[in-house]
Amino acid sequence: MTLKIGMIGLDTSHVSIFAKMLHDKSHPYHVPGARVTAAFPGGSPDFELSINRVEGYTKELAAWGAEILERPEDVAKQVDAIMLEAVDGRSHLALFRSIAPYCKQVFIDKPFAVSSKDAREIAELAEQYQVTVMSCSSLRYAQGLQDELARGGVDDIIGVDCAGPLPLQPTQPGFFWYGIHAAEMLYRVLGTGCVSVHVAATELHEVLTAVWNDGRIGTIRGNRAGNDRFGLTVHRAEASSFVDIMEHPKPYYASLLDQIMKMFTTGVSDVPLSETLEIVRFLEAANASRETGENVRLDDSDRT
Repeated sequence: MTLKIGMIGLDTSHVSIFAKMLHDKSHPYHVPGARVTAAFPGGSPDFELSINRVEGYTKELAAWGAEILERPEDVAKQVDAIMLEAVDGRSHLALFRSIAPYCKQVFIDKPFAVSSKDAREIAELAEQYQVTVMSCSSLRYAQGLQDELARGGVDDIIGVDCAGPLPLQPTQPGFFWYGIHAAEMLYRVLGTGCVSVHVAATELHEVLTAVWNDGRIGTIRGNRAGNDRFGLTVHRAEASSFVDIMEHPKPYYASLLDQIMKMFTTGVSDVPLSETLEIVRFLEAANASRETGENVRLDDSDRT
């Protein structure tokens, strides 16, 4: 049986990337057994990187045979699973609210939401309608990172230092735009339990230091100085290992799609929603700290 997938929000390159891997049998990382059969374009008029890309990706999906519909709920009613791809995290709550009554498996691309208030409401709707929800950055499943964790396990990890580009986007506050990628790598290694965050920021660089409830420390170095590569150093009790996230030939989007399809077929998400909610609080705390320069506790960051 071919799984029917609906796409909501056709304003990101992820639309094209995922569609090609699902539809093109000659793609080196083709995923069989599913097709995008319906889609809703969406787009945010006040977000140039959203609204200016809708037309092109809509035409591309239509060329793959997807039916372009006028309402997100119309898509949800006729598919088996949803990929909510809208690049604007501000729109995710409203879009999810419209589709939740009609679908059982939904992948929400990053950022899950840009406030804890919205994130909690999405989680409440998911519980109300018994929808399995998964949300994350593709960097969480970068093959190099997966290989490192498989090689050494996680039991003796005492810390991790993550690095990556940190461009800013006014409509997606602070760390929510690109900081989400490094945050997902950080949480993939250390898991939940962060209690406080501090950010030192200049025009071109930001360094985040996060403390976990068991004393482990993780860092994120974000830059706007021209280095666009992602990487991380995993610190273990006996040694430290650097992972160049972009070195492995398998694209991290392909690894993410493997996990999404696993969730769509099993109904079980690899990323607990509780972890996603903590990551939203983490990013809020980071934004609060980068504005004030002060240490911010996560239990103080979800009051909005």
